[in-house]
Amino acid sequence: MTTLLPDVPAASEVARLTVEHETCYEYAQPVDQAQHIACLRPLSDAGQTLLQFDMAVSPAPAQHSLRRDVHGNSRAYFALHAPHHELKVVARSVVAVRERYAGLDREAGPRCADVRERLVYRAQAPFVPASEFLFASPYAPVQSELKRYADVSLRPERPLVAAVLDLMHRIHADFEYAPASTDISTPVVEVLRQRKGVCQDFAHLMIACLRSWGLAARYVSGYLLTQPPPGQAPLVGADASHAWVSVWVPGLAHQTAGEWLDLDPTNDCVPGRHHVRVAQGRDFGDVTPLRGVIRGGGRHTLLVRVTTRLQDIPGSPAV
Repeated sequence: MTTLLPDVPAASEVARLTVEHETCYEYAQPVDQAQHIACLRPLSDAGQTLLQFDMAVSPAPAQHSLRRDVHGNSRAYFALHAPHHELKVVARSVVAVRERYAGLDREAGPRCADVRERLVYRAQAPFVPASEFLFASPYAPVQSELKRYADVSLRPERPLVAAVLDLMHRIHADFEYAPASTDISTPVVEVLRQRKGVCQDFAHLMIACLRSWGLAARYVSGYLLTQPPPGQAPLVGADASHAWVSVWVPGLAHQTAGEWLDLDPTNDCVPGRHHVRVAQGRDFGDVTPLRGVIRGGGRHTLLVRVTTRLQDIPGSPAV
């Protein structure tokens, strides 16, 4: 399952990152039949180019297919029909990542109220594609408690870019990054009240706040550079899949970003060359790295390892 893609010219604004994502399930009893979906292939868009991708599955699947979902993500479907006690999936990628938001002006662009007004439904009005990310989803509810938290930042007359950056800063300051303090079933409102969680929680929280206020926001899954260049601080969450937020800002018009502004509340930053985008959707449920249905297996253990490194290319400029 290897894909080689066209190379891109080396440039000072491009970082080439290698990613290895290993997932291993060990089962107490044999699994007789299994159907799985993997969402592990990084996106190629104006901000990043996938140069190489390989996904190895052990034991070898009896069936395998690839397709794009409604959000443009690549999904691999595979089936195993022979009994097995272990499933191992290793995805390896090489990605060239550019700066998406160089020169971002926080005071420019539309006001919060203007963007919210554009997303209000009107009969026979032209369809706004971003409105697909306006409504509640299973992991990102729309609730008054979340709107009240967002109100401090998202004031109607404030420029939207400045407002969402402020919301990101507040989430980073108000919430503690605490591994193992939550799991995927922990409701966003509970995260809001206990003031701690992990990157997935912070992304869902920010998305839910934005949608509760009437703005469109997407969930982005991906990776972070595990070891930053010398002199730069390490990013939180770099040893696993990462998650951040993308908010619709009409008129943003960055060459490598379009009208969506990515924000990483876990690290209080605008994603740049150290973030690899894998998939986007309404919430985690749309972009789960690996899921499936099995027959048998009993109890199981799960091990996930992610390593992201800066690729050393002779003659290429330093990042």
